[in-house]
Parts: sequence; structure tokens; C-alpha cells
Amino acid sequence: MGHDMSRSERYIWIDYLRLIAGVSMLVLHSTADPNGLPWVNYSESERFAPLSLRAIVYIARTELFLIISIFLLLLALDRRPRSYGATIAEQGRRLLIPFLFWTLFFAGYGLIKAQAFGYSPSVWQELADPGAWLRYLLLGDVKYHMHFLPTLFGLVLLYPLFQLAVKHPALGLSVVIFLMIRKELDSFVYANFWGTEALGYLVRAIKILTYAGYGMVAGAALGIWQRTHGADRQAWVAPILFVAGLLFLFKLIGIWNTLKTGQWQFTYTPAYWADFLFPVLLFSLCLALGHRRWPGSISRLARYAFGIYLCHPIFLDLCEIALRTQ
Repeated sequence: MGHDMSRSERYIWIDYLRLIAGVSMLVLHSTADPNGLPWVNYSESERFAPLSLRAIVYIARTELFLIISIFLLLLALDRRPRSYGATIAEQGRRLLIPFLFWTLFFAGYGLIKAQAFGYSPSVWQELADPGAWLRYLLLGDVKYHMHFLPTLFGLVLLYPLFQLAVKHPALGLSVVIFLMIRKELDSFVYANFWGTEALGYLVRAIKILTYAGYGMVAGAALGIWQRTHGADRQAWVAPILFVAGLLFLFKLIGIWNTLKTGQWQFTYTPAYWADFLFPVLLFSLCLALGHRRWPGSISRLARYAFGIYLCHPIFLDLCEIALRTQ
């Protein structure tokens, strides 16, 4: 193997990525108002700081967690191969059991905020609706970001495809094609199924199928890691930073337009590419620097990264309740 670390050594650069991804989700929600909007009731000067911070922290999206998770799965399978059935059963226990727990937790926890804001009758009505529970369990709609676990499990089902990228790392570039397909399919289903029950399920199916591109990135990254040495990967740092800088300009334009209009720029195509490719660039940058010595203290903090991801809605709701009652 070409990489510079032993098979048993911990990849601390991955811990950094996990921590960045977890913290970014917390900061992301802190940079929008309680309605998820860009502080529309405030002046441009007042929303400048949170929107500028958002432009920075949004380089690490949920998609970074997906790349990390698939990379670690493929790494584990490389070290200890097992059958498809055994792998899926193992991942099902790791992902779906916690997902079921958190679904039940947030279904009940939502009543606290509903009581404080005076809409608890509608929440009780939703909890009595079988269709709502179907959305909770299949789409993760019980709380924002709960979609991560069923989406990741859907990607895990496709892991043999990602193993092809381990053998042929050039397949990692297919993430661009997958994102092109996603953009076109999303435009179609939103235009034709808006307001229907089918919309959420179609969007989730499209997300899982097209996020296979991130799985291909993870597979390609593992293949590159196994075949190259630190000096080889070090040469990629400058090109990665250059491309990241160009894409960040698109993010700044999108944030500028949001600052001026008070509306998220969902139709600004360059920002779409910047948002969805930045997790790939961030992972690639850390991969290129993975041979360097990284402070091990981060590994102790990184173990809380996914907990931050899952639990941050609890604290955000409590903050909203506290601010409302002041």
C-alpha cells in the first residue's frame, strides 16, 4: 500500500472533518432567524454578520458527513471483508436503531416548543396521523437533519458501486454528473408535484440516488489514499485551494444577493455548485494533508461531533423558548 499510516493507526484528519461538520450544523442554524429566513425583519447592516458567517460555515454541509461515513465503511470493509448481507445488517443496527430512538424522542420533545408557542393542538393532531409517522420513519421529517440517517442507510445499500471507485478512482469525478442529474430532477419534481404527498418521497429518492456521487468520491478517496504517498498528495493542495477560492466567490455573490433582497438565492446556479462541491473539496484537502501530524486532542472532541449534529435542535428550541418568554 502507498499510504503513510499503518492499518491500525487512527486517521486524525477524519476526526477534524467530523468535528467541523458537526459544529457547522450548529452554527448554520444560528445564522438564520427562527423561521429559517435570512433575518428579513432586520436591516442590511444588522444581518451582514450572521450571513457572512454562514457563507464560511456552510462549506461543511451534511454531505460532508456522508462522505466521511462511506469512506469509513469502505475502509472497514477493506480491512475486514464481509458479505453484503452481513454488512447491511450491521449498518442497519448502527443507523436505524438510533434513528428510531431519536424519531420517538423528537416526536415527543416537539410538544415542549408547541406548548410554549401555542400550537400544541396541531402537533397532537399530527402525532395521531399515520401518514405523519410514515414521513417520520421514511423521510426523517420529525425534525430537521433527521433525514441524515435514512439517507445514509440508503447510500449504504449502494456500497458495492462505491467499491468500484476504490479500484478506479477516476470514477470520483462522476459526482459532477450526479449533481447535474439531481438539479434537473429536483426542478422537474418541484414543478410538477408541488403540494402533493408524493413530493417528499420523490425528493428523498432523488437525493439518495444522486448522492451516490458522494459515495463515489469516498471510494475514490480511499483508492487514492491506498495508492499514493504524502508527497504525491501534497502537490494537490494548491489546486484544491485555488478551485475552492473560485467557488467561494460564487458563495459570496449568493450571500450578497441575499443580503440585499432578504431572500435565499435558491435559483442562483453557481451557488448550487459551490455549496454541493465544497464538501468534496474540504474532504480532498484534508486527504491531501492527511500524512501531516495532526494534534491528537481533536480526536477526543470529535467523538461528540455526531451527537452535536443530532442534539443541536434540542438546544436551539430551548433558546427560542427562552427568547420568546423574555
